[in-house]
Amino acid sequence: MDDWIKAGEIAGKARDFGAKLIKKGEKLIVVTEKVEEKIYELGGKLAFPTQISRNEVAAHYNAFVNDETVFDNDIVKIDVGVQINGAIGDTATTIDLTGESEALVKASRDALNNALKIVKPGVKLNEIGRVIQETISNAGFAPIRNLCGHGLGEYQIHDSPSVPNFDNGDETELEEGQTIAIEPFASTGSGIVVEGKESEIYKFLEKKPTRNPMARKVMAFIEEEYNGLPFAKRHLFKKFGNVNLALKLLERGGILHQYNQLVDKSKGLVSQAEHSVIVGKKITTKIE
Repeated sequence: MDDWIKAGEIAGKARDFGAKLIKKGEKLIVVTEKVEEKIYELGGKLAFPTQISRNEVAAHYNAFVNDETVFDNDIVKIDVGVQINGAIGDTATTIDLTGESEALVKASRDALNNALKIVKPGVKLNEIGRVIQETISNAGFAPIRNLCGHGLGEYQIHDSPSVPNFDNGDETELEEGQTIAIEPFASTGSGIVVEGKESEIYKFLEKKPTRNPMARKVMAFIEEEYNGLPFAKRHLFKKFGNVNLALKLLERGGILHQYNQLVDKSKGLVSQAEHSVIVGKKITTKIE
């Protein structure tokens, strides 16, 4: 349990560190890399590339290689994942740079806090979803129904169970010591996300033969370094230089999967809040 608690503590500290750096005029990639440096400085490793998604993008925006994005009048979600020996802390918060979306940010945060109040062994998943749904709906927004919280497994970010953001009727009960992430999203739009542009976030699927020498070299590194966890193209650029062809070949060969950005279907603004929990024990990513 110690690794789970430590991973959560580091994730929470890195989240808060990054949130303070998000300001108008600052480059997104600068904040991203400072947060990732902080994670290593605190003794953790990345469970996934730090994601900083703006406005209608709900999730999976990762700083591209040479990303020139600068924060402006944005709703900014920062989602941080840390692992220690495969134990994971996953947490997120939202920063309002518009000065006009405090209620939207509060809706997802309140939904998370209200859900955490009822989390204990024996609570049903749909009860958590109902609390999240009612909190966000009563605030005048839409919970994003096709994004959810999730179990956290060893080297597994999205493990069972799925923790819904609405009452989906799932009466599965939480168990003592289970590790989960609760992750409400509130939207001014449809409350449904669709796939958007590519993210430059990849996951290793399986080892297969490939003729290209650089592709083989990159594949061997990915397999050993990430233990099946997601990684970013920019991480590989720092290690190998230009790996565009290698990644394209590995993706085409079914060796890698690239995630897409997830965008509110009607382009509504999205806020997010997330904590990791050891059921019946501790909210690991909450900094007291």
